[in-house]
Amino acid sequence: MAAELDLNTRVKTGVSGLDDVLHGGLQPGHIYLIDGTPGAGKTTLAMQFLMAGAAAGEKTLYVTLSETEPELRRSAASHRWDLDGVSIREYIPTDAMLDKDAGLTMFRASEVELGETLTRILSDIETLQPRRVVIDALSELRLLCEEQLRYRRQLLALKRFFVNRACTVLMLDDRSALDRDSQVESIAHGVISLEHSFTPYGGDQRRLRIRKLRAQTFRTGLHDYVIATGGLVVFPRLVASEHQVSFERVAVPSGIAALDALLGGGPQKGTSTLLIGPAGSGKTSLAMQYVAATAARGERVSVYMFDELRDLLVDRFQEVGLKLSGVIENGTLALHQIDPTALSPGEFANLVQRDVNNGTSMVVIDSLNGYLNSMPHEGFLAAQLHELFAYLGNRGVVTILVVGQQGIVGNNMQVPIDASYLVDSIILFRFFEIRGRVRKALSVMKKRGGSHERTIRELTIDAEGVRVGEALNDFQGVLTGSPAVISQPVPAIVSGLSNDN
Repeated sequence: MAAELDLNTRVKTGVSGLDDVLHGGLQPGHIYLIDGTPGAGKTTLAMQFLMAGAAAGEKTLYVTLSETEPELRRSAASHRWDLDGVSIREYIPTDAMLDKDAGLTMFRASEVELGETLTRILSDIETLQPRRVVIDALSELRLLCEEQLRYRRQLLALKRFFVNRACTVLMLDDRSALDRDSQVESIAHGVISLEHSFTPYGGDQRRLRIRKLRAQTFRTGLHDYVIATGGLVVFPRLVASEHQVSFERVAVPSGIAALDALLGGGPQKGTSTLLIGPAGSGKTSLAMQYVAATAARGERVSVYMFDELRDLLVDRFQEVGLKLSGVIENGTLALHQIDPTALSPGEFANLVQRDVNNGTSMVVIDSLNGYLNSMPHEGFLAAQLHELFAYLGNRGVVTILVVGQQGIVGNNMQVPIDASYLVDSIILFRFFEIRGRVRKALSVMKKRGGSHERTIRELTIDAEGVRVGEALNDFQGVLTGSPAVISQPVPAIVSGLSNDN
């Protein structure tokens, strides 16, 4: 008779982020398949599952048909685990068993070995009465059964055995079969796939997908994960609609009156602004002006740097009057130097979420070029950026995105990705030349839901700081890099306001 279970409760997996994907955890008393190629992290996940049960006072059992107990304990030691409270039973043929098999004539060795192995496993489970069991690995059981019919019958028998004992079971499979094992997938209550692939450069790509989960909701799609010292860490796929909060959509000032006038008061909370222009045109400097002004008001700011070293950035802006060390020390400014070779979109989104949950009100990504170059194998970065910007907008965060164009001057400068439709405002930066001197200009090309100037202003960055000058009303062709002096009066509409919707 099956033991009574409360199916409204959830069995915690012990894997950071996985319970979020599972909407709370696994259902008790069910059998789950964990499949993945060798090295994907199946054993690590299984150990975390058992250790979580042991920490909750439950009896746990690791049944191994492939690795020996010393090997498992060495693997655990690499994560600084001691497996206290986890019972390990290995059922690997010994030399004596192999010698005995050589003398069998009426029965095949595999049939005898299968029966003996299963008898020992079930006997140990009856004795220990564990609440959590891991069977590692089904590939060995498949070899012992030899035939598909016998293999399926043994799986069904194991399922009935465990259901009657209120035991939550993880069965590990290394995908050694030529095709995906539909036998196990049809019998298991749930299937969790660990996908491990290699990239042309940088770290390996690891993703988790819930292929099946009976009578339970879960977060669909691919979820990035990493294996670090301490086990698997899963980064649930970001869904912006789940993070809506109410906030007042007010403008955020920069501390420069002319810049605020150009942008109609400044970027609004819950909006994103794209700073686009050639290298050296002042994009990062303007972004850091907003960062310094916001942090000085006591609001938390997070900057994610893909292109520049943290200390170099602090020293560089010290020279133009932006003193960042004080706001870094008091915790209002966080500078994250991103390793461009060891990052996934899910891990980056998780880092941003963590900062926002800790009170960050402004996010700066410098730059989109570095973000794209760090993940060249990704095929859906635009969609992932859209979801990230939507999440930040729903949380009332001001987002500033820096994008470098290819080229220095001219009309044919290219961008790595068309992000204009992803953002609410666009500020364009350009070099222009007057009387043998190179100067900088900026103009607002787009702003949703608010007015802005349609003028072009000069941008100056020197020891006196970041300064925005008067409108360049006496020139034409500034944005092309080769302006000409205008002799006729400028129509009034040029210096007026625009409201882009």
